Amino acid sequence: MRLFTALDLPPELTQSLTELQRHLRPAARMQWSPAANLHVTTKFIGEWPDARLSELTAALAGLPVTGPITVRIRRLGFFPNPQAPRSFWCGIEAPGLPELAEATDYSCAALGVPCEKHPFSPHLTLARLRTQVRLQSLHHAIAGLPSLEFGGFEAHSFFLYRSVLQPTGSVYTKLAEFPLIKS
Repeated sequence: MRLFTALDLPPELTQSLTELQRHLRPAARMQWSPAANLHVTTKFIGEWPDARLSELTAALAGLPVTGPITVRIRRLGFFPNPQAPRSFWCGIEAPGLPELAEATDYSCAALGVPCEKHPFSPHLTLARLRTQVRLQSLHHAIAGLPSLEFGGFEAHSFFLYRSVLQPTGSVYTKLAEFPLIKS
């Protein structure tokens, strides 16, 4: 099974970002992320054997509890760059999130999952670009936004997700929840 860890968004923030997508969608032909798929990835694990799921969940449950993470969503950008974009994202500012991502990376590495090759760059994917797309209209629509501040929330848990690739896009299912706060 294909797995990743992520922070969930509260429903009101998901709705706000869905409205942003609805506003920007006519400006560029991209594969827009469904509302149900909006999340902040902390670690892409990749293919993982079903028989070892309990081992992975135990490792993730053993990560240090650091307290809630305050997340702010602001700015828009492109990966890997605006000239040859493959994804369109909102930026994430969240003290403590890089540490959670690093701890998750180390914990998964101890189980044989390759460590991340690039520095952690927290973001929320709004859309993917499968082909080269003219983005002038999108840049114009972004320039017309009243603000590039899209809200925030306090994360009290992170989740292990399963991702199933479908012809219409990925379908995500939560497999486990891991609190960031001692109970």
